[in-house]
Amino acid sequence: MIKNYWKKGTKQKKRVLFFSIILLALLFFFRDDYQPALLAFRKYIFIILLGFTILYAGIRSFIKSVGIIKKIGSLLLVLFFFGVLYFSVFQYNMYNYMKTYNVFNNLNRFEIVELPLTQNERIQPLRNIFSMANESLVETKDVSLPHLVRVDGSNQWTMAIQPTEKYLWQGIKDHTEEVFSVSSTTPFPRFSGENRIPVNFSIGESLKFSRNTYNAVVQRFNPWMLFNYEPSDTYYMKNDQDIWVQVVSLIQWKGFFFPYPSFGGVMVIDQGNHNFSDYIERITIGKGTFISREEMKNYPYLTKQNILSEKVSRLQAESLKFLGGFSDPLPWNMNSAVKIPSMPKDQNNQPYVTDFNFEDTKIGAYSGLYHWFGLEPIGSQRTTLSYSVFIPADGTNKIYYYDHASKKQGYAGISAMPLKVQESKKEYDWSLNSPVEFRPYIKQIAGRKRMFFLGTISTINEANPLQFDGSATPDLALVDSEYRDVIWVNAKKPSTWNQEIYNQLNEAWRASEHINIYFEEEKTILEKNREILDSIQLLSAQQKKVQDIQRLQKQIDSIRNNQ
Repeated sequence: MIKNYWKKGTKQKKRVLFFSIILLALLFFFRDDYQPALLAFRKYIFIILLGFTILYAGIRSFIKSVGIIKKIGSLLLVLFFFGVLYFSVFQYNMYNYMKTYNVFNNLNRFEIVELPLTQNERIQPLRNIFSMANESLVETKDVSLPHLVRVDGSNQWTMAIQPTEKYLWQGIKDHTEEVFSVSSTTPFPRFSGENRIPVNFSIGESLKFSRNTYNAVVQRFNPWMLFNYEPSDTYYMKNDQDIWVQVVSLIQWKGFFFPYPSFGGVMVIDQGNHNFSDYIERITIGKGTFISREEMKNYPYLTKQNILSEKVSRLQAESLKFLGGFSDPLPWNMNSAVKIPSMPKDQNNQPYVTDFNFEDTKIGAYSGLYHWFGLEPIGSQRTTLSYSVFIPADGTNKIYYYDHASKKQGYAGISAMPLKVQESKKEYDWSLNSPVEFRPYIKQIAGRKRMFFLGTISTINEANPLQFDGSATPDLALVDSEYRDVIWVNAKKPSTWNQEIYNQLNEAWRASEHINIYFEEEKTILEKNREILDSIQLLSAQQKKVQDIQRLQKQIDSIRNNQ
């Protein structure tokens, strides 16, 4: 049709050229808007091609069929195949099943025989930090979702103070001008002073149009990346020049048959002013510096860091349900199938970003931030901890897992923890309070490594279940996953937690495991001198009594001799 219109004359040719240029311009400048459709085509390309093949074969069979019965039969056969395709892909999730199996087959898996220790325990859960940060802002500002990252050698909750999405005008004209950086190990985080850091990002998560982080990153993609990459979580951290940057985690889709997501590197967005040249750059080639997974070793601030998309790590952990084989997760097997437990009242589900020390495991893994998962049996009534999964948060192509089930340890999983904490404090009003975010706490206590779960008590706003109201010094509970006992610890004194655990559980441990006595306090010099003095005084008193007895004995002997 266009060819015939083109041949009609010069005027028609000009119109075709004009509208072609307009169409190309729209495709070029608005590629961030239609990129999700390209990505969806990439994800389901096998299903789409299979559907078109069935449709083509059915139409061809229908045309060639002679007679009404054969034509109806051809149509019914096509409908049958499409029905099978629909139910297998969308109703029974076979597409996700195969996608997860592809993830499993491409995992660089390592089973470890010894659990790593935890370090730098964070006190507040994510939702408490998010609520307290919002309490520190004015009406026209919001905070982005907090992320735990490494800043200047310590673990910090970082989040952007950005224009609120409720008012359009702020999102168009304002910048992201401040970042919160709050210590994760303190029980009383401050959202003022040196923890409120001035920055100048013309790109932001809540900003509008080309200034939005997602749009700017997609505009930066080359044509191949438009079909294979998507932006995910945004993190705020310092680069190697000690300057604050936005780091956008990228997801790369791999494979043809049932494509699966993997870590695809990061896009780093620097600070900068919103001006005309910045605007031209954003709408033409986007913003950001792409760093692939292979190149990240050249950037120290990205190593041992938390930059892995949680969407990727969750699918990697979930894929361990295939450790028993391809058919094990199917309904008639499920011998070792596992799931990631969901906590209904806990708005921050797994993974829990945790700082682990792998030094004594001798497997070559770095010590730092990991995405931790506690996998449990797939049945809703089973709450046993089957696997502990440790996925490097910097996107390193490795996954470590510890098999609790095969060792028959019988540890309780995190879905069993809330009821145990509630049972230990019946006087609490548990309709308004909830124990949340049970992250692992693994320590060497009384002669061996012991695994606990550290939970925080948060008050949930009845009007807004997403709002957690956390105290500056929250109540903390440690639950022994083996002995199921609950130890309430002092949030202000993490250095005493191990001794508090021992004081409560040592009788049970000594009776069950026949262990020695630990945590005997070292006496001070004054106490030792006092003991020596008391001993001397006691000996002196005893010697005096002996002398008195001897004198009396001599008197008695003298009287007897005189008689």
